[in-house]
Amino acid sequence: MGSVEEIKTGEEANQQINMTPPPFDLSDYTVIKEGEAEILMHKKNEVFYNKAQVNNRDMSLAVLRAFISKRKEEHEAFLYKRMNKKSKISENHSSNGNSNGECERLKEIPEGEPCGNGDEPEKPLEGKGQRELKPPRVLEALSASGLRALRYAREVEGIGQVVALDNDKASVEACRRNIKFNGSVASAKVESNLADARVYMLTHPKEFDVVDLDPYGSPSVFLDSAVQSIADGGLLMCTATDMAVLCGSNGEVCYSKYGSYPLRGKYCHEMALRIVLACIESHANRYKRYIVPVLSVQMDFYVRVFVRVYTSASAMKNTPLKLSYVYQCVGCDSFHLQPIGRTVSKNTSVRYLPGFGPAVPQECSGCGKRYNMGGPIWSDPIHDQDWVASILADVNAMKNRYPAFDKISAVLTTISEELPDVPLFLSLHNLCGTLKCTSPSAVIFRSAVINAGYRISGTHVNPLGLKSDAPMDVIWDIMRCWVKNHPVKEQSPDQSGSVILAKEPTLQANFARAVASLSKAQTKKVARFLPNPERHWGPKLRAGRTITSKHISILGADAVNGVLNNNKQEAKDPQAKRQKTEDPASIT
Repeated sequence: MGSVEEIKTGEEANQQINMTPPPFDLSDYTVIKEGEAEILMHKKNEVFYNKAQVNNRDMSLAVLRAFISKRKEEHEAFLYKRMNKKSKISENHSSNGNSNGECERLKEIPEGEPCGNGDEPEKPLEGKGQRELKPPRVLEALSASGLRALRYAREVEGIGQVVALDNDKASVEACRRNIKFNGSVASAKVESNLADARVYMLTHPKEFDVVDLDPYGSPSVFLDSAVQSIADGGLLMCTATDMAVLCGSNGEVCYSKYGSYPLRGKYCHEMALRIVLACIESHANRYKRYIVPVLSVQMDFYVRVFVRVYTSASAMKNTPLKLSYVYQCVGCDSFHLQPIGRTVSKNTSVRYLPGFGPAVPQECSGCGKRYNMGGPIWSDPIHDQDWVASILADVNAMKNRYPAFDKISAVLTTISEELPDVPLFLSLHNLCGTLKCTSPSAVIFRSAVINAGYRISGTHVNPLGLKSDAPMDVIWDIMRCWVKNHPVKEQSPDQSGSVILAKEPTLQANFARAVASLSKAQTKKVARFLPNPERHWGPKLRAGRTITSKHISILGADAVNGVLNNNKQEAKDPQAKRQKTEDPASIT
């Protein structure tokens, strides 16, 4: 497995490109290698690059490979179905003695149109009505150095054109420099444009099979134009790094950006994923489109979602069935979901109605406290387990091509074990904290839930998180039975834990170890939660921002001291200082 990055000096870069002297001094640059792509990075903080995002880029490559494979399979299935339909129609007309005229008429019918008799037209992916499936076009809306676009072009087989956008001149210049630096393959497939991503996407509707959004902060301002620029059945890959907003530190800001109010439960990072999905769905619905999530990941300091976008006015009506409000008790870990909508079927017709409510009483049935309400969030599955299995198999088969193989394989393994139809999760340590009791092991607690007839799994978001379809009454009954065997000290009667323990359990928990209490990965001792590969592994400063001593916690003491010492030397040299003033660092 390759390292996360390899750095070369300017002299080595000069030898590598083997050409006439470039119009810039290569001694001012370092060469960063990631996967099969190499980029030239200026020693000043001119263009944003974050080494920690190698996990993000590797995961995106894996999903993009799976998308190309699935897209090809779907196209072949569509052609097969189309040929069978045509042959049946031809046979029917031949038996009626109208073969010649009807066959001629059949050839004239445009592909994708209904073939008489009131049949519903097929709704293939964009371009599937054609005999040949064109290579997918990719738009990287916020490219900065262009590293991601270059990796797509050089490492993904079957990829078509990759368009890299940025509205910063320094970034576009750096991207074009890096395209040339990566040779003929990159030059043939990647193009870099200076443009506002929102305007560009709006003026290129349904032109791209893949759109990648990885902004510095919130993607909310790009979503409306992004869902319009994707072809039917295309893939939207979206990152949000404003986790403080999404996780409840500034609920009002989250509502203004994403149209949802977050709650500060232990599940807040999964709730952040579901808020982003609900926001994308909302933007898609405005254009009679809807999304189907294939993979949703909370990793490092951000969330990353991969969704397919389709157009259907009738399917769009199901959106309220996929969204829910969340009621979180302020005294204990109890939470409940309130679906926004429901359906009633009668004969062949379906009516869409508001959801039944209220989902909870005024006071929590467990501890008597009141509820906070958040949402709406996406309450449908956030992963397609077939996709996850396919992506994981591909990653394991090509481990040498993923610099961050250990991390992404661990995350995908954990996701493959999640219960797909259970939104949010509980924290066993929080449950015990509420009751002020010693914690049972995860295996014992899992066994009790399974023995009670319910399902339970872990979550990739939190090593201590547990997803279960067991009602909160059952969960508290299990904990009451545990406390009976492991007594706690007396507490104030108005404490949430005291109120919960004062009630007798209606379920007698069975703590005998269940066979399914350990997942396959745990049984095989496969690593699922890995530590950061190095200190200060996280978000870096926005390009062009002045580095000061207050950034030690982000960049590390060595990096900050090196920059500060360099600035002191430049301050002593008037020529260098004047040059720095004339050419200020840019922001991307």
